[in-house]
Amino acid sequence: MKMSAEQISEVLKEGELEKRSDNLLQFWKRKTCVLTTDSLNIYADTQKRTKSKELKLQSIKKVDCVERTGKFVYFTIVTTDNKEIDFRCSGEDNCWNAVITMALIDFQNRKAIQDFKTRQDDESGSPGQHESRMARAP
Repeated sequence: MKMSAEQISEVLKEGELEKRSDNLLQFWKRKTCVLTTDSLNIYADTQKRTKSKELKLQSIKKVDCVERTGKFVYFTIVTTDNKEIDFRCSGEDNCWNAVITMALIDFQNRKAIQDFKTRQDDESGSPGQHESRMARAP
């Protein structure tokens, strides 16, 4: 899989994570993951030949339940629809939970700034509305 220069610059972390399966037995399955500034892509194989599952950062509410045991760091990603996805990574790695959390904070900050600028543009486009708001201010 070839990536463009733009895509490469957006990659924050790439490597292996173990994801707990959703089935009854809940086995841990090794996955190749690529974290970008907008999403976490999860592949079933190391060559990234299979179709990835893309978890957009806009659909992640938080990274929760971080617990360190001897060999692994366990964490849960909670989505905006309250679905919980369990992961674990080796304790020797720069663990994924911190990198995902920082990417999520960065994404939310960028979105807040964009929303603020959009609101400012909307307000400056209608001067009558702006004047009425100023009149109500103490």
